[in-house]
Amino acid sequence: MTAGRPPGGGRTAGEGAATPTTLDLLCSGQLAGARRLALRCELTEFPREIFALADTLEELDLSGNALSTLPEDLARLHRLRVLFCSNNHFTELPAALGRCGSLEMIGFKANRIRTLPAEALPPALRWLILTDNEIDALPPAIGRCTQIQKLMLAGNRLQTLPPELAGCRALELLRISANRLDGLPDWLPALPRLAWLAFAGNPFDERAEAAAVEAAAIPRVDWQRLSLHGKLGEGASGVIHRADWAQEDGSVLAVAVKLFKGEVTSDGWPHSEMAACIAAGTHPNLIAVEGRVQDHPDGRSGLVLSLVDPRFRNLAGPPSLDSCTRDVYADDASWPVTTALRLASGIASAAAQLHARGIVHGDLYAHNILWDGEGNALLGDFGAASFLPPDNANQALALQRIEARAFGLLLGELRSRCRPASNADHAVLERWAELERRCTQPQVAERPRLAEIASALATA
Repeated sequence: MTAGRPPGGGRTAGEGAATPTTLDLLCSGQLAGARRLALRCELTEFPREIFALADTLEELDLSGNALSTLPEDLARLHRLRVLFCSNNHFTELPAALGRCGSLEMIGFKANRIRTLPAEALPPALRWLILTDNEIDALPPAIGRCTQIQKLMLAGNRLQTLPPELAGCRALELLRISANRLDGLPDWLPALPRLAWLAFAGNPFDERAEAAAVEAAAIPRVDWQRLSLHGKLGEGASGVIHRADWAQEDGSVLAVAVKLFKGEVTSDGWPHSEMAACIAAGTHPNLIAVEGRVQDHPDGRSGLVLSLVDPRFRNLAGPPSLDSCTRDVYADDASWPVTTALRLASGIASAAAQLHARGIVHGDLYAHNILWDGEGNALLGDFGAASFLPPDNANQALALQRIEARAFGLLLGELRSRCRPASNADHAVLERWAELERRCTQPQVAERPRLAEIASALATA
């Protein structure tokens, strides 16, 4: 029997002449030349047959197995760029990873990892996912990962961040929510390319979170008054249903109900997302929170939200493995300058209100914006939102200027897809390009605040 292969080749009892599994095809040599391989078949050991793909294999997904080690000679997969081993039984990030010269993206979400050895960090690393583990410290060697752009560490036991992380000047997205941090180091907001930061669910942020929710009183909605219908969508933090809300006067209001899951997500805790939604307030470019669900039979938390018109759709798709930190737009995505300006102005105004209420969105991306094709837009998905430190004004301002960079990158994406129709349009785009430059400049302290950005767009 092949090492690590489940009895019966992964076939279900009673199948008879079952369809060959991916593992069967691999072992028989029928996957020769494959660039991508995914194996989910209760593996307890790494199948050595994978090495037969060494000259072609670039993406390997071993998530959802029972692995706890990888072979010491993993570097024989010399073309391997992406490795996923989430939902396995690892307690240590394997040192063999560090010897894989082409490895750029590593995902070990939801294991039991406590130790992150310095030698496990490959030289070409750009994207590291260690969400939902038991890591209490990062090695100083993390500072040598000068190409890293995404670092996802939500749901661990970190109490501090090593100062060497300041050497990761290419870092653009950092998730450190749901850890045990008592504060953020002052060098963190000064990273020149950092644009998307989530830090909710740490002791210092939870105090601000609780105060904000208490101050933002919203109606409680009895579960018995809600009638759920079809599912509108589902994300890592919860499920959104279309629902009818029975009013006191006998009328019925069509709404959306988001019921939160309890598990930590790549962004942090669902309860932090709920708190930010509640504290965000009313704004024409935010999805309105109508109430908070109470007395759910399973004790689940939930929000009653305004129902979004179905003509609204996502402005773009999320980043891909290749784009890493940048959204993926449809090939034909383009719009008039006036349309783009209306959209950008509305989102800037919404983000400015969040900042004024002590919230940073943390994930200000086109894929989190719903729009109707005419420039009307809604900023959604508060899963990465965090509360600004109320007792550290300088740091709070620096954190807002991180989000200014995210907005500047969005401006560039919108501007590059504009269809100017007149000299006036070209003049607007020139002013827009200058605003984009100010938002994305590496000197964080010189970036404009979102209120200033919103004002500039409103008069463009």
